[in-house]
This record gives sequence, C-alpha cells and structure tokens, in this order.
Amino acid sequence: MEFVGLTDADFAVFEVPGLAARMDVLKVRLRPKLEQLGRDLVPYLTDLVGCPMYAHVAKHARRTVNPPDDSWVAFCPDRRGYKKHPHFQIGLWRTHAFAAFGLIYESPARGAYAARLKERAGDVLRWLPPDYVWMPNHMDPTAIPTADLDETSFLELVDRLAGRHGELLAGITIPRGQAAAMPPAEFEERVKECFATLQPLVRLALSGEVQSPGWGRA
Repeated sequence: MEFVGLTDADFAVFEVPGLAARMDVLKVRLRPKLEQLGRDLVPYLTDLVGCPMYAHVAKHARRTVNPPDDSWVAFCPDRRGYKKHPHFQIGLWRTHAFAAFGLIYESPARGAYAARLKERAGDVLRWLPPDYVWMPNHMDPTAIPTADLDETSFLELVDRLAGRHGELLAGITIPRGQAAAMPPAEFEERVKECFATLQPLVRLALSGEVQSPGWGRA
C-alpha cells in the first residue's frame, strides 16, 4: 500500500457522533493512512536523528464514553511506546492536519528540556519560521503562531511545560481544505520539511542531561 493522500472525508471522521460509530469509521478510513505515513516516514526520521525510529499509531483504547477529536501517528526510538520520550507526530483534527515535535506530560525529560528552551529562548524564536506554531496541550487543537510570541510570552509556555502536567510541541498546521487538496507526495514532503526545520529543537531536547533513555538505542 502507498499513501494516497488525505481527503475531506478523513477530517469528517471527527464529526461522526458517538464513540463506537466514530471509532469504526476511524479504524476503516483514517487509521490505515496513519499507519502508511508511519511506514513512509520511519526511514526518513531514522536518517534525520541518527538512530532507529518506530511508529506508534494512536489506538484510543482507554476511551469509554467520549469519541476522539483527533488521531495521529507518533515516532520515537522506543518500540514499546512514545509518550515518555521526545517524539514527532503527524495527525488530524476536524479542522486541520499537523506535524510536530515535542514532549507531553508523561515525559520525565520535560523539566530539563524547559530549562534548555529558557536558556535559548531568543534563538528558538528566531530558528522557527513565523508561521510555525506551538501547541501547549496535545488534547486541544489550539496552536499559537511563532509570529504571535515575544520572548516573555514564549517563556510563559516554557514555564507551563515544566509544570506538573505541562506539554509543548512545535510544528505546522495545514488547514483541512488545503491538506485534502495536496497530492500525497506533496503532503509527505511538507511534513519532512517541517521535521527538518525542527532539528534545532530536537538537538535541545536530546542534549546532555535532557537525553531521553529511549533515544539512541535500538
């Protein structure tokens, strides 16, 4: 199978009412595409970060009432799971597709990564293009453009990352209509370009004491 691109119907998965019904459609329509994106991007990310990478497609297995509002494939060097590690994501909400790198609240490396981001705050804001965004909660579609941040507001995001349930991812969003109109190869190239652009953040997350145990280990 090859990645055939996204369609409006893939985004409409998140408009289906009810947990069981939405999961049925998600498994049939969207999950195979996320799995294929995983297969396609693993070799690229392995070369990019210099160690074996593994794809993890969201299963939403813990949900018992509320249907998922988004879904994704995540990448890290730990074949057992990604949540405790710095990781890449590609996913969809009803309104947009996204590609990102960062840490979520399960990661024990959040505090050290936040300290590195604070040390290099001015550089970080210059490294990322103004249309790249910051996502302070992976369960919320809110994304803050780099262009809207000054150093003070960026440091507020970083301070929240270091907090008890803090998270912070950075990357791109692609509006629903635009993503659905993109040829498959163009979408994948846009994601690869994003991940390459985020390499300075990857290096910060993996430097010195911030090193997550799974990285660099097959």
